[in-house]
Amino acid sequence: MMVTALSMSISSLGSYLPKLSSPSRATRARVCTQSRTLAILSDPHVLRLAETLEDSFPSTSSTSPPPPLQKLRDISSESLLSTPWPSRKDEAFRFTDTSFIKNSDVQPVQPSSLQSLASLNVLGDTLLPNLAIVDGYLVDSLSQFSELPDGVFVGALSSVNSQMIMNRVSEYASSFQGDLFWSLNGVGAPDIIVLYVPEGCKVESTLHLRFLSLKADKSDSKMLPISNPRVLVLVEKGGEISLVEEYMGADGDEKCYWTNSVMEVVIGDGGKVTHSYIQRQSKEAVHVKWTSVRQESTSVYELTEVSTGGKLSRHNVHVQQVGADTTTELSTFHLSIGDQLQDLHSKLVLDYPRGFSRQLHKCIVAHSLGQAVFDGNVQVNRDAQQTDAGQLTRTLLLKPRATVNVKPNLQIIADDVKCSHGAAISDLEENQLFYFQARGIDIETARKALIFSFAGEVIQRFPDSCIQKTAENLIRGLLDPTPPSR
Repeated sequence: MMVTALSMSISSLGSYLPKLSSPSRATRARVCTQSRTLAILSDPHVLRLAETLEDSFPSTSSTSPPPPLQKLRDISSESLLSTPWPSRKDEAFRFTDTSFIKNSDVQPVQPSSLQSLASLNVLGDTLLPNLAIVDGYLVDSLSQFSELPDGVFVGALSSVNSQMIMNRVSEYASSFQGDLFWSLNGVGAPDIIVLYVPEGCKVESTLHLRFLSLKADKSDSKMLPISNPRVLVLVEKGGEISLVEEYMGADGDEKCYWTNSVMEVVIGDGGKVTHSYIQRQSKEAVHVKWTSVRQESTSVYELTEVSTGGKLSRHNVHVQQVGADTTTELSTFHLSIGDQLQDLHSKLVLDYPRGFSRQLHKCIVAHSLGQAVFDGNVQVNRDAQQTDAGQLTRTLLLKPRATVNVKPNLQIIADDVKCSHGAAISDLEENQLFYFQARGIDIETARKALIFSFAGEVIQRFPDSCIQKTAENLIRGLLDPTPPSR
């Protein structure tokens, strides 16, 4: 078995090795040694999955990808050569079991036909400028973003006509490198959706990105359709934009699919990005999300998140402050109402003076098989003097055997800082319930009110009232699915 796997790995590596017209004997020996070394380091399952993703794209010269996308695919392919599939032995996945994905037959989703999209109404109506991304592909016919200021570009990288924007995208599209799932997205992304805001431009209207998973299979099937949407938000000096990411499925809560998404955010000096994120996909789906943020001096990044869907849902957030006087605020609420795992891994790196950050993570596990994970790392390096960083995680466990694994982590190398972190795990407090009962309110109504108010602290931070209402209705419907009696 080892010999077979090794032979397959060496064969798979052929496309990645240098092409030499007339190599010398020594060069051939070096290439052979390199091939065998990479084969030993490579994971055959990862290589097969990477090849499946690569083979899903047309190989004709007339459909060659834009240079930044090709560069991203090349870097991601190279990274996968030495990246094994994560296991519970890896610290970053100690509490996150990904064997469900590994044991499935993962197949890339092909773009839907215009006929199948014509009658699609699951996306609903929105008054906001919006993009419709179906199974990772931008669908212009379902999108509306004509009211944007001059100089703002919203669309697929393949439709960019400005060489300046193309150069800026090339500069940042592959500047950060995440884990295995980040690299799989880099190989499998059909295009890069670009949001470009020029210097000094403030986009008044909130931009709504609606991600729909249309291709799905039954929950008892081994088939797992995968989509790889990728978004780059590039805000130049003094620019501002507010955006909403919303992920949903088309066929209810019993369908199985895998959304493997990446969003990169680059904010120039004095810029601001307000980011709202709602994840309400099927409870049988896999949702893996990366959000990577780069903040320059005096910039502001605000993330508000509500996540309720997915049998396995994991959000990796990486924020790097690369300038002084930078502000970062992260607010997340996760809800597990079934046999679900809600996982947040975040890392905030502060490298410059007078950085400010606040992180609030709240979670409810309302099922005996439900699980939640919070791994939050705040790293204050030596030059980040006068930093003010705070982190708080609070979890409600409402059922016996409900599980949460919490790992707040504050690393401080600077000596002139103001930093704090805290964690709390509990059920509802008896004195709070007694307060309601003493005023004639029955215990079931009291519990519902307290549970929803626990989530409300995050929901009220959504800057748009329509998004607040969407999140409120989503959480109320999940916590109390029975319609009120008339």
